[in-house]
Amino acid sequence: MGGSIKTVVWFRRDLRIEDNPALAAAAKDGSIFPVYIWCPKEEGQFYPGRVSRWWLKQSLVHLKQSLKSLGAELMLIKTDSILASLLECIEAVGATKVVFSHLYDPVSLVRDNNIKEKLVELGISVQSYNGDLLYEPWEVHDENGQAFTTFEAYWNKCLHFQMQPVLLLPPWKLVPASGTVTKFSIGELGLEEESEKSSNALLGRVWFPGWSNAEKALTEFVELHLLDYSKNRLKVGGNSTSLLSPYLHYGELSVRKVFQYVRRKHVLWTKEGNSLGEDSVALFLKAIGLREYSRYLCFNFPFTHERSILSNLKFFPWHADQTYFKAWRQGRTGYPLVDAGMRELWATGWIHNRVRVIVSSFAVKVLLLPWKWGMKYFWDTLLDADLESDILGWQYVSGSLPDGHELKRLDSPEVQGSKFDPEGEYVRQWLPELARIPTEWIHHPWDAPFPVLKASGVEMGLNYPKPIIELDLARERLTEAIFKMWEIEAAATASNINCTNEVVVDNSEGTENLAISATALKTNAPRATVSSNDQKVPKIENSENHPLNRKRSQHMVEEKPQGDNLLKLKNGAETSRRDEDICSTAESSPVKKQTTSIDSFCVPQLCFSSECKSLPEHESSVLEQPLREQIDMEQSSRKDSN
Repeated sequence: MGGSIKTVVWFRRDLRIEDNPALAAAAKDGSIFPVYIWCPKEEGQFYPGRVSRWWLKQSLVHLKQSLKSLGAELMLIKTDSILASLLECIEAVGATKVVFSHLYDPVSLVRDNNIKEKLVELGISVQSYNGDLLYEPWEVHDENGQAFTTFEAYWNKCLHFQMQPVLLLPPWKLVPASGTVTKFSIGELGLEEESEKSSNALLGRVWFPGWSNAEKALTEFVELHLLDYSKNRLKVGGNSTSLLSPYLHYGELSVRKVFQYVRRKHVLWTKEGNSLGEDSVALFLKAIGLREYSRYLCFNFPFTHERSILSNLKFFPWHADQTYFKAWRQGRTGYPLVDAGMRELWATGWIHNRVRVIVSSFAVKVLLLPWKWGMKYFWDTLLDADLESDILGWQYVSGSLPDGHELKRLDSPEVQGSKFDPEGEYVRQWLPELARIPTEWIHHPWDAPFPVLKASGVEMGLNYPKPIIELDLARERLTEAIFKMWEIEAAATASNINCTNEVVVDNSEGTENLAISATALKTNAPRATVSSNDQKVPKIENSENHPLNRKRSQHMVEEKPQGDNLLKLKNGAETSRRDEDICSTAESSPVKKQTTSIDSFCVPQLCFSSECKSLPEHESSVLEQPLREQIDMEQSSRKDSN
């Protein structure tokens, strides 16, 4: 705090005081003007869901109190332009510098680079810092200087790096930069709507956002639960994971601190010869590594939120069936473990990572639903919704990564249930209609004898659905789809043109998919250009348009939404049919959702408004053919009935 520089500290997903490089640097240089800018318009199609926004609201309250105790006030601003608000802050206090922490998702990369360029043009010093990762994406590469495309190779390289051992302590005092801007109260930001408060009240009983609460959660996990992590992590019920991901997403917890704390335990247990502890540390650090890798992929391959890394997947004939999509969302597929997971997600905004893999794999492999639909739904519903991790997870299960699940791999939910929920406790908790089914039949009730079903109060097809599709048929359909993909790919390759029959629209015209084999990419990796001390922004060649608390309540009940639900399609247009559906636990208000370019990828979005408009005729051309036919049939049948 020996300098005299006035600095605007722009908080984003680094909502903590400790080990915050941007805050520490600004505090050292002189006076600071801390600000959080909420800009729903610039969130676009990735406007956060309800539970995610609830967490953000609580975290901002906590950060505001912490900064105030140190002598500075966090300015909360709601705007339609982040750049305009930053300029207002700069002018108000006479600031000459802006600092912030890096973000790596495709949307933020483009936005941050544009803001940075415009501020520098105006003579404002801009500095961004690594407040989210162990290593910056541009610091890790293979022997040829190219990006890794397999996790093991990437993580092995990371583990051999030297890491700075010193964490940045919280400043003991902050000198505020005086100035007046149009500020908002936490309520005026609109992060929580009135209709959402009753549902969100349940979250407040079991989760405790805020950076100091994150410290407590980390200590509890490492000291009490890390040792048994490798043994308990396969249990889909109970509290078998760290539950740290929401804190990490909003930067309430420094990943460097987590890594160093856990590594210290590893040294201790290795010295003691504690093999269980060593295994647990290795597995937990691998989870941290996967989070790092998600940002690494998004930075080096910024199109990953729109299309697969493996080029042949763009030819895959996805089955864009909204009836299947609805049954999957509602937990009405007839496969108990899948349904239990989806209902827990709806009720709490949280599911175990193993369950995430199971339900997403089911959507992609069994129902052949476009992986981008599932990715968007997870974004809308998860408490720890994280775009980079979401992208990595869905590309992994859909066979879109060189080291991901094989596309042809289709796992049986019945077998997975026996493995990860052997007593059926998890299924019984979230599917009360199956609560009295004997354990022998809990994961495949359709096979149970009629007397067993009757005694258990289960009527297949009535109070619990029959399987939405037989697994043998699903395997046949998946195999046929793979062969079809190869045929289309071969035809496209032979004619040297792009396929025109893919169901999920590829929106990145001018940027060719990377044809990546199971070996590391050597030639086509996007290259980055930036200064040595700042965040690098990759430039894609030939691209024209790139823009719980550990003891979670076991009694959180599924809350039924009010009103109708509609499936929104491309460019903000919506169908007119009333989909009396259970909606996303975290779906954002349709009023706040912004329209996107017709080049944006097509994902049905849930709409809660009873005033949703019908689909304009001129927009029908951008819809996938199967969806358009379904909508036309639905509207026609409704007109006839009226």
